[in-house]
Formats: sequence, structure tokens, C-alpha cells
Amino acid sequence: MATKAIVLAAGKGTRMMSEANHMPKVLRQACGKPLLHYVLQALQFIPVEDTVLVAGYQKELVFEAFPAYPRAVQEPQLGTGHAVMCAREHLEHFDGTVLVCYGDMPLLKQEVYQGLLDFHAKSGASCTMLSGTCEEYLPYGRVLRDENGDFLRIVEDRDCTQEQKAIRELNVGIYAFDCQQLLESLNSLRNNNAQSEYYLTDVPEILRNKGQRVAVYTAALNEQIIGVNTPEQLAMTERFLRGEN
Repeated sequence: MATKAIVLAAGKGTRMMSEANHMPKVLRQACGKPLLHYVLQALQFIPVEDTVLVAGYQKELVFEAFPAYPRAVQEPQLGTGHAVMCAREHLEHFDGTVLVCYGDMPLLKQEVYQGLLDFHAKSGASCTMLSGTCEEYLPYGRVLRDENGDFLRIVEDRDCTQEQKAIRELNVGIYAFDCQQLLESLNSLRNNNAQSEYYLTDVPEILRNKGQRVAVYTAALNEQIIGVNTPEQLAMTERFLRGEN
């Protein structure tokens, strides 16, 4: 099955900014290379021409750093669902699988992306989401399942009850979608939430409510799912890249 990747790389990285450094988050360096470099290296099994970078904040710097990749612009930044909407022109005439991932997760290995796509291809689902466990506390959404163990919905960390916060299965935010089902579902996204943003996390539930199958590919991912949002997470990521943890 033909595959395209949409790499979300529009973030500002506000918590990582200093007076001296206003670089886009995905261009922050870990062990001498941009965070986005490691992500694209893990995606090298997908052709460059099928790997779309969605940038926003200081987008010119991102596109200059990785000039070979197709590009989409997200301005303003209105959430992860909106970011994928901004890449619509690259998807409208595509009939295969779309992998959506993040440019600030440099530790995720190629075999995880491939495992997700292989599982999706065999599952016959319209959407397969990556979930995992991690020893570190991460403020990620929790995957809720029904009595049969099937996907029910995702609850964002900030909206979790105490009982839901105890769920160890985290939504990594990385998905494999049937392209046309994804595009149709993006039309149903609403921004009636505290941030007034369009969340990609709402798409699996939209698909499920339409009677489409949503599958979950689960793995013990630990440090691989750390997204770099703070100087502390950047330092931790560098330690893992150096093999020191």
C-alpha cells in the first residue's frame, strides 16, 4: 500500500525559548543535529517526495534546513487537526495510507513506524493509532477501551478524572489513516474546546461513530515517546541519544 507521511513541525516551542534562542522547536539541536533530522531519518523508508513537512513558526528556517521535502504552511497554529488540514493539497488525490507524526519526537525508532503501518495494513481499519507505556510521567491523552477491549475514545490529560489518570496506556499522537477517510473526517472536526483548536485526537472517535474500524497498535515504548517541550526534556533526549541512560 502506498504511504505518505505528514510531519507536524509548526510548533514554536515557547517553553524552550530564551533571549538568545528563538529557533523553531524542531530545529533545536540534540547531539549536534536538529530534532527533525532524527524523525526524518526514522522515516527514510518513505520516499522524500511523499514526506510532507507542515511548518508555521519561522517556517522559512524549517524549509531551508530540509529543502528536499514537500511543504505545507500552518498559519496560525490552530491545533493538530488544523495542521493536517493545511496539508490537504498533498492528500486530495491520494488513495493510500497517511502516517501522521511529530517533528519533536527524535527517539522514536524506524521499526515502530513500520510496525504501526504493517499492523494498519493487516487490520483493515480506517485508522490505527499508536499507543504505548512509559516509565516517565508524560501528560499525554489516555486510551479508553470498551468492555471488549476495543477502542472507545481518547481523553486528554487535562480532562482526565483521577481514575483515568491511572490508565497506563498513552496516546502517542501518531496515526496511520486511510487517506480519504481522514480527509472526510477532518470536515467534521470542531474546535469547541478550551483552546478553540482542532484536535487530531478527535478523528478516531469521529470514524468510530461513523461505523469505521479503529485499531490500536500498542508497544512498550518508554523513552521513545518523549516529545521535546522543555530544556529538561531536551537534555534527557540527548542522554538517550548518547546511550547514557
